[in-house]
Amino acid sequence: MTRPGGDGAEGRAWDDGLIARRVGDAPDSAERRDGNNGHAREEFFDQHGQDAHSGNTAHGTPNSTAYEPELRARLDALRELVGLSRTRLDGQTLAEAGRVLDQAAARRGLSDRHTVVAIAGATGSGKSTLFNALAGVAISDTGVRRPTTAAPIACSWTDGAAGLLDRLAIPGRLRRRPLQHTSQGPGLDGLVLVDLPDHDSAAVEHREHVDRILTLVDAVIWVVDPEKYADAVLHERYLRPMAGHAEVSFVVLNQTDRLPGDAADQVLDDLRRLLDEDGIALGEHGEPGATVLSLSALTGDGIGELREVLGQFVAERGAAARRISADLDAAAARLRPVYAAGRRIGLSERAREEFSDRLADAVGATAAGQAAERAWRRNAGKACGTPWLRLWRWYEDQRFPLLRAKPAPAPPADEEATARQRVEQAVRTVGDEAAAGLPAPWAQSVKEAAARGSQGLPEALDELALTAANPARRPPRPGWWPLAVFAQALMTLLQIVGGAWLLGQVIGVFPPNLGSPVLLMIAGIVGGPGVEWACRMAARGPARRYGIEAERKLREAAAACGRAQVLDPVAAELLRYREVREQYVRVTGAVAAGPSVALGSLGAAGALGSARPAGSGGSGGGRGAEAHDRVTELSTTGR
Repeated sequence: MTRPGGDGAEGRAWDDGLIARRVGDAPDSAERRDGNNGHAREEFFDQHGQDAHSGNTAHGTPNSTAYEPELRARLDALRELVGLSRTRLDGQTLAEAGRVLDQAAARRGLSDRHTVVAIAGATGSGKSTLFNALAGVAISDTGVRRPTTAAPIACSWTDGAAGLLDRLAIPGRLRRRPLQHTSQGPGLDGLVLVDLPDHDSAAVEHREHVDRILTLVDAVIWVVDPEKYADAVLHERYLRPMAGHAEVSFVVLNQTDRLPGDAADQVLDDLRRLLDEDGIALGEHGEPGATVLSLSALTGDGIGELREVLGQFVAERGAAARRISADLDAAAARLRPVYAAGRRIGLSERAREEFSDRLADAVGATAAGQAAERAWRRNAGKACGTPWLRLWRWYEDQRFPLLRAKPAPAPPADEEATARQRVEQAVRTVGDEAAAGLPAPWAQSVKEAAARGSQGLPEALDELALTAANPARRPPRPGWWPLAVFAQALMTLLQIVGGAWLLGQVIGVFPPNLGSPVLLMIAGIVGGPGVEWACRMAARGPARRYGIEAERKLREAAAACGRAQVLDPVAAELLRYREVREQYVRVTGAVAAGPSVALGSLGAAGALGSARPAGSGGSGGGRGAEAHDRVTELSTTGR
């Protein structure tokens, strides 16, 4: 590939941007930087006759990065989680999760034969010197001028890394090749090393370069020096927030040549102590974690050990997946406050009963039952009362027709307002009970669902109350009523016969005999009220049962209305939360080991169980204990 503006002879050299300094381009300054002769420069420029910028080599196109099933399952769960949460959470809350998904997809489509490692450090820590020592040639500028490195510089040990460097937005003029020589010790095939600007640089754009690239690389080598290894900016801004990325982190104490005697070991021990306080797991005794080394990039002491560790790290080809897994852990930790409940969620049976009772009180279910009982007794009195009493009532109806069909009085305005307030209070109470223990966004969603459902609820309850106050039919009559009516008629007949008999004796139609007609009349006069009293006593039980049944029906109607308009929407929100919580458990890589969400029975929603088991693991060692702790905590707080 020819360099833009170059001639054909130069074009035969590898000029895809990985080589920006060429023989003849400011040779004096290049020689001063390299400190090597022409032979070394010839090896540095290592003619391959291939197009590395396009990513094509003699061996074909690099393979894409393969993620293990556990990691793919976690990424799928995060994608599903974001999709289910878009309408409940703001974009800022989900931004980090979206970034992780984008980075995972982008990295998966790029080469799995390369591992991108960034060298980061503070001003004067010697990271550029270490970069040059690993490359075997002076690629990155070093010196006393601060800051020395103004833009990221990349060095690729093998071909096909152009796509990765394009993703880092490193221009072609800042892409290099190392000095390939057997004397450099273990091979670093597949390594793409990036020298970053100082993370504490006074130039804002330098810090922006660092922050941007640190989110894209597969691993990081943090270079510290004996003076700034405890710098608060380094620990608080970078190391502590990235504690979960210990498996893809190297911490190198540089400039040990400046420390006398065993001072280097003491500083290294103190550095380990600080890293432990930052929550960074240290890879000791075969355990996964950050690699901590001491060396001198200037003298070369310890460089061989670092090269060996890097060589093994790159040869595993697992850094990209471990980095994505660590990003997933960090995203899950940030999302925990909006998904993990602090207690058993949902509505208890007692809360639902109290809600139904409040609605029943609002519609006057108790009063309606009592009114139904009185109506039953009144109907019984009309049917079983004496004819004279019934005649008198008929006379009153005819004399006062306005009282005959008097409609039920409308409730006073203050009573209606009080009933409406009871309904609103009942809805707020049940909404607060359902939202208790939920993370803030989902609690707000549940309360809003209850509030939306309450719209029109008072009017619907008013219709129920009106129907109860004006029943469409008369109360049913029991089977003994005809007998009571017959007995009452018989008592009336006795009175009439006795009276007629006495009247006949008075006018001389019948012979005088006061005993028999008087006894008949007394029997009728006493028996009529007696039958009426007996009917009233017999009607008390059926009337009570009729009133209780009327109250029950009104209560059930009010409860059904409240369930349809309030409890079912609340149950739907809790079901959605259950779904997202199950996905969140899968994102954490934990296995749900028991009921973690018990939402109870809410209307048509039914009893809601726990989150179903999710896939275990995630990439990288040491995740098993963390996953167990996470699922134990989730299950415990959900009970």
